[in-house]
Amino acid sequence: MSKPSLSPDQLVAFVCGMPKAELHMHIEGSLEPELMFALAQRNGVELPYASVDALRAAYDFSDLQSFLDIYYAGASVLQTEDDFYEMAWAYFLRAKADNVVHAELFFDPQTHTARGVSFATIINGLYRASQQAQAELGIRAQWILCFLRHLSQEEAVATLQAGLPHIDKFIGVGLDSSELGHPPEKFSKAFELARMLGLRRVAHAGEEGPPEYIWAAIDVLGAERIDHGVRAIDDTVLMERLARERIALTVCPLSNLKLCVVPTLRDHNLGKMLDAGIAVTINSDDPAYFGGYINQNFIETFAALELDVGHAITLARNSFAASFTTDAHKAEYNALLDAWCQQAGVY
Repeated sequence: MSKPSLSPDQLVAFVCGMPKAELHMHIEGSLEPELMFALAQRNGVELPYASVDALRAAYDFSDLQSFLDIYYAGASVLQTEDDFYEMAWAYFLRAKADNVVHAELFFDPQTHTARGVSFATIINGLYRASQQAQAELGIRAQWILCFLRHLSQEEAVATLQAGLPHIDKFIGVGLDSSELGHPPEKFSKAFELARMLGLRRVAHAGEEGPPEYIWAAIDVLGAERIDHGVRAIDDTVLMERLARERIALTVCPLSNLKLCVVPTLRDHNLGKMLDAGIAVTINSDDPAYFGGYINQNFIETFAALELDVGHAITLARNSFAASFTTDAHKAEYNALLDAWCQQAGVY
């Protein structure tokens, strides 16, 4: 049975109210300027910007590295367990407003341990916020430890070993930061250690890097899903493999636009990848810097690519299927989606 067409306003309302999972969100990238300045004042950190407005004006990125320079400067205000808790709790409140029911979130311990912040300080603050989010907001959240790929594999291994006393508080490892010049195979030993520890594995690949980085992330690192992956469109054989093996891509449209991966959202290949049968998902990446949390990514992408309610339902189901939660939780989320569709008169 075909799904009824919705007016633009109805489609926005449907997408915004739809239960969804977010699988690609860097918690440090949710640090809004207002909270950044408040924490800087509390911790006696001097920022290289005179005001919130001056900081926002600097969000004119030409590429990934120009963003990372500001991202790491902003992270310097995070020093205490309460700082990490407050940042994460602010994200969860926004996620609740966007009807996120499940979140798998990245954190970058090396960004903070290099400044003398302990691993325990970081993870205890984040974990406390996620436990509260489940209890008070009904959002299940899990943490993924990311290695900074511009650093060495030895440092990645040391970071993972430092996290072992807290391994009950995170479910997997990832790979982020500067992609070009840092191929996935650089971190083969770190990911093998993670596999031996029973951790899930994901990796950023094919954002600015070539399709070969996606192949390596899957075949060398054992990545179970690919973060970004938009360059897969350049490799027909890879596209066929991603579709056949249901290897999900956690795509971040507004991030791709802000970092000049695509010139306009109309040029984004998300719709083409969906139509090719790839398990694409929509996520917000670093929403404080890129102009919107998950619903804003849905709204602007749907308008630019003229996607419909069928695409919305597929994207939501993809997000649940690609998550690392239990089959029982996935069934629960799909039931919530079915109920929402019935309420909206979609079926």
